[in-house]
Amino acid sequence: MEITNVMEYEKIAKEKLPKMVYDYYASGAEDQWTLQENRNAFSRILFRPRILIDVSKIDVSTTVLGFNISMPIMVAPTAMQKMAHPDGELATARATSAAGTIMTLSSWATSSVEEVASTGPGIRFFQLYVYKDRNVVRQLVKRAEKAGFKAIALTVDTPRLGRRESDIKNRFALPRGLTLKNFEGLDLGKIDKTNDSGLASYVAGQVDQSLSWKDITWLQSITSLPILVKGVITAEDARIAVEYGAAGIIVSNHGARQLDYVPATIMALEEVVKAVEGRIPVFLDGGVRRGTDVFKALALGASGVFVGRPSLFSLAAHGEAGVRKMLQMLRDEFELTMALSGCRSLREISRNHIKTDWDTPHYLPAKL
Repeated sequence: MEITNVMEYEKIAKEKLPKMVYDYYASGAEDQWTLQENRNAFSRILFRPRILIDVSKIDVSTTVLGFNISMPIMVAPTAMQKMAHPDGELATARATSAAGTIMTLSSWATSSVEEVASTGPGIRFFQLYVYKDRNVVRQLVKRAEKAGFKAIALTVDTPRLGRRESDIKNRFALPRGLTLKNFEGLDLGKIDKTNDSGLASYVAGQVDQSLSWKDITWLQSITSLPILVKGVITAEDARIAVEYGAAGIIVSNHGARQLDYVPATIMALEEVVKAVEGRIPVFLDGGVRRGTDVFKALALGASGVFVGRPSLFSLAAHGEAGVRKMLQMLRDEFELTMALSGCRSLREISRNHIKTDWDTPHYLPAKL
């Protein structure tokens, strides 16, 4: 079957992957309402395209934290990619680098920061969970720095792991032969079978539930890398993140895997953008499956988007080539959306190019 859009990779991945692995990647928390809403909310934003504009030349390139990238579409951190494909994060790193964009490596990767760096040049960020043992964190950050990673994406929405019922049913554990490579030498690399989700038990044992805003200051004291705060969905927290010197914000609900019934990230985006008042860039992850989604996010003020599950499913389906094609399809769709909306560069994409269903009051229909 010829793949013509990003969503088609999920069907192939579901057929190829063991149930436990597919369910781990695909599922959300509890009722999975936010999981559906992350996608559905995009459909409530319509375009207001402008016509008769010369769109013979379109530039989709941009800069993120001063780094030039080919497009405002980047790869989000997703854990344990070797469950999807033997090459795991190494394939994703090569594909992202070939696409000229940024890959974010998960703390819980099945390839180490050094292994990912060894795949060749590329702009890479490192996603960080803060462990109770701060020496572990210090070591990890130093290793990421030494391996040439350019920023830290600090995940702030996971003091405890969300209740993912499929992982409980499947007794999720890391498959035999795989470890969390960044923690291997620290005796923290295994996620064993328990009578619950093995990952939930691991998080309860290792991740620091006392993490607070002052820890951003602590993190700044141990690294010179810029810190992106990942997991902000309110104006109040966005303003505090700016006060604490965050280099940027990633509006994220953790792929709807933490607290269910929070808004879709595209719904939360504009509130956060308005709160930061242009002082730092705001990015979005969650639910992006089309180039049209990327355009909508940028029209609402995002500086770029990160894609998570599409990376995993394309990797599971066709390895490195799958991730390359996934990124190319999103880029092509985004460029087409720009052309058909009358935008020649990212600077020309504005709020006036879209209409949301929350812009207009809902009037009752007139009586016949």
